[in-house]
Amino acid sequence: MDAKKNVTKTKKKEEGSALEKKLCMKKEVAWKAYKKADEREIGDFCEGYKGYLDAGKTERECFSDSLRAAEAAGFKPLEKLAEVKAGDRVYLTNRGKNLLLAVIGKKPMREGVNLVASHIDSPRLDLKQNPLYEEKELSMALLRTHYYGGIKKYQWGATPLALHGAVVLSDGKKVDVSIGEKEDEPVFSINDLLPHLSHKKADRKMGEVLSGEELVIIAASMPHPDKKSKSPVKLAVLEYLHENYGMTEEDFVSAEFEAVPVGKARDVGFDRSMVGAYGQDDRICAYTSLRAMLDMQGTPERTCVCFLADKEETGSDSNTGMTSAFMPNSVLRLLSKSGEGGDYAALAESLENSKCLSSDVNAAMDPNFKDVHEPQNASKLGFGVTVTKFTGSRGKSGANDSSAEFVGEIRRILNAAGVQWQTGELGRVDEGGGGTVAKFLAQYNMDVIDCGPAILSMHSPFEIASKADIYETYKAYGAFYAAPF
Repeated sequence: MDAKKNVTKTKKKEEGSALEKKLCMKKEVAWKAYKKADEREIGDFCEGYKGYLDAGKTERECFSDSLRAAEAAGFKPLEKLAEVKAGDRVYLTNRGKNLLLAVIGKKPMREGVNLVASHIDSPRLDLKQNPLYEEKELSMALLRTHYYGGIKKYQWGATPLALHGAVVLSDGKKVDVSIGEKEDEPVFSINDLLPHLSHKKADRKMGEVLSGEELVIIAASMPHPDKKSKSPVKLAVLEYLHENYGMTEEDFVSAEFEAVPVGKARDVGFDRSMVGAYGQDDRICAYTSLRAMLDMQGTPERTCVCFLADKEETGSDSNTGMTSAFMPNSVLRLLSKSGEGGDYAALAESLENSKCLSSDVNAAMDPNFKDVHEPQNASKLGFGVTVTKFTGSRGKSGANDSSAEFVGEIRRILNAAGVQWQTGELGRVDEGGGGTVAKFLAQYNMDVIDCGPAILSMHSPFEIASKADIYETYKAYGAFYAAPF
């Protein structure tokens, strides 16, 4: 009798285990599924990613590096083609800050395109239009800045900075500038008060530890030998800029100088399982979506579009942001050169039938500050690409909220391709939240969902991402491009 009971219990236990496996969702760290060969492939892929980050510290540099890679992969400027046909690889550009790549598919573009949209701008410090001044009593020249995007200002003090950008001179010539990345070049810094003298400022709130107007960069301290000069240190800086870049002080007005953290992307951890670098939000998605496009084999069923946007960190405005007409105008040009019509009706039909991944990062659950996350719905570093159904803050304010039908489509695509994925929200309800370009794309009446890796220390000078998540994101974008819908 006891033996029969034991058999029954064992059978029920086995049935329960099978049922749990069948019905319960279980997400594990991605590394468990990899073999040594997979780990080597992921490592090699991320070496390319690190090089991409090093080459593109600004949106201009990222654009240029991406365009070079696209041209090397056989993409041609659309403007030089009389028509396009299935299999053609083309690109369009906008003001050196937007890049749109397209691989023409077998199906008509009026039936929609598969669009992956990332942004290539990152939080930073911009020099003001009239930045240079001298503290005569201290014999120091300094540069005033205006921060760009959401930053913790105190993180930018007492750290080496490089200046990147472009300046348009009085004669109209544009000159690219990069100072501080090479070992033999000088760097810059924002000073911070020593702890011995900062007790009165210790009561400042976190956002006021360094105020916006205190983000002043030390530029020089050696005076020009001209003893008649009223601002000899400032003059020495202007002389340096003139000799090296042909600049005068007025040229700052037509310049875009960005102060960014010095240094290359690095492996993080004893196991080298993570990448640490500035600007991973959102160049991590730019690189993976770009590579998935460049590595595409054959002709896809639907036209595939990779779009690199600017100005996301400040609201996606301006003529290079996602609210610009550049993206829809580009689709209209593609339609026209494919013979499908160059009117609004053709464009509206194409956009409404399109499917889109807003490829942006989510916040990985922070081991030091777990209380700001709701663990059951938080992204975790190393658990695969994150699918985010809705963005916005608190009561989903300013959100794109994807339909159950489209989430179901994405889920089936990822599962069929063997992509390891997870879901996530940007923090607890009422804790914070954030936005992406998704809501601007949804205005075209296309299906849009956010999909990208989770990172730690977002918007800091040194963000951290899992190499597993980077690779799974690349696989996810490749599967999406290939989807016939």
